[in-house]
Amino acid sequence: MEQQKPIIGITLGDYNGVGPEVILKALTSNRILKLCTPVIYGSQRVFTYYRKALELKDWTLHGIHGIDQINPKFTNVITCWDDKQTEVTPGKVTPEAGAAALACLQKATEDLKAGHIHAIVTAPINKNNIQSEEFKFPGHTEYFTEAFDSKESLMFLVSDVLRVGVVTGHIPLGRVRGAITQEKITQKLNLMFTSLVEDFGIQKPKIAVLGLNPHAGEDGLLGNEEKEVISPVLEQFRKKGNLVFGPFPADGFFGNAQFKHYDAVLAMYHDQGLIPFKYISFENGVNFTAGLSIVRTSPDHGTAYDIAGKNIAKETSMLEAIFTAIDVVRNRKEIVSPV
Repeated sequence: MEQQKPIIGITLGDYNGVGPEVILKALTSNRILKLCTPVIYGSQRVFTYYRKALELKDWTLHGIHGIDQINPKFTNVITCWDDKQTEVTPGKVTPEAGAAALACLQKATEDLKAGHIHAIVTAPINKNNIQSEEFKFPGHTEYFTEAFDSKESLMFLVSDVLRVGVVTGHIPLGRVRGAITQEKITQKLNLMFTSLVEDFGIQKPKIAVLGLNPHAGEDGLLGNEEKEVISPVLEQFRKKGNLVFGPFPADGFFGNAQFKHYDAVLAMYHDQGLIPFKYISFENGVNFTAGLSIVRTSPDHGTAYDIAGKNIAKETSMLEAIFTAIDVVRNRKEIVSPV
């Protein structure tokens, strides 16, 4: 039975943020060990600090030097940098914390590429202090897309009540219109349909697509992108028998809870999709990167420096990220090797 459990890698993120706290709180539950073998890519010193500072439950963290030493009966921790001089200062942005976050990410990626772990769950990073010659990305999504040679990926926010993907991700608002093309919408819709089937086990997905402009252009009065760019793509998908609907005005769509009638929603840009998602599903939302050969999830919140080290961060989103990773690993396995 132990051998059948997926091995889930969890990266530390910025150790001065809430990452270590939500990881520790999520993994105190014995039910996690029944579902998977957790491997934290982080630091024993950092976790010792937080366990003492936050007076968290005393339980076994199995320190190991490499993935070949994991014990499926414990939560395993691989220290990914020389942490002897590491000083944890919750809430403070430091270059040392950024370098440590990158070291954890690189080590976990190495093991993921080698097939030693089945999925990766990433705790929040600071997108500024992690930047270096080796990391020049807006975030985890773009990093993993390049690391695993994917031409395209989909930022997919998921919860038990709502799934939202975005056509454009981490780009300035001023560049959104130029980035929204028929080709791009087609790519993202294909990724969303495939993910809903293979990763979430939905046989005939029903997808809603949002418009770009206020009131979805108001029949051309407030913009023509809906008529000229979005609608022709949706028509092509419908001709192939896909259940795709829209484009819908974003405000009304979420305001009257139309999202409840669909398996997923494709938004045109980051805030259009993520603001309603985080309002509706903040505590249990998960960021999933669809379209990759590997499984990657993360909590849908950031480093939350303002509450770091205060023992008030909630672990719900981290727990859901771990559960989602486990579910996707199993769903993909069933697709490849159906019973």
